[in-house]
Amino acid sequence: MQATQQTIPVQLTTRFSSTGAIWIKLGVLYLLVGVGLGIMMGASEDFTLRPVHAHINLLGWATMALAGLTYAVFPEAGRSKLAQIHFWLANVSLPVMAVSLALILTGTRQALPALVISEMLAALGIITFAINLFLNLGNRQA
Repeated sequence: MQATQQTIPVQLTTRFSSTGAIWIKLGVLYLLVGVGLGIMMGASEDFTLRPVHAHINLLGWATMALAGLTYAVFPEAGRSKLAQIHFWLANVSLPVMAVSLALILTGTRQALPALVISEMLAALGIITFAINLFLNLGNRQA
């Protein structure tokens, strides 16, 4: 017998959800800040702020861009109330975390409460993201 090959039409979407696009754009802004900080540290040969650089690149660029891609692929998760909560937790906590960590690393210990609170808010944002995906992705089949 001769096998026949069927062609299955595939519809590709070329538009991201607006939620996904916002997350990706914010991720790119954090990437620019992180790279700029890295260049500044390299030029000055002062690497005191390397933990700030790492947080901005990982929580800012990598995590936000991946959240944006996730929300673009799964727009129902991106439209949820949990996505809104995740957005605000992430985008309030990271700038506060970066600034307070920079202050602590340069000798201002009074910034410690702000750092601790921002870390807790960031962790809560990641937990919210995880809950959102488990609730809104369900048992999807490819």
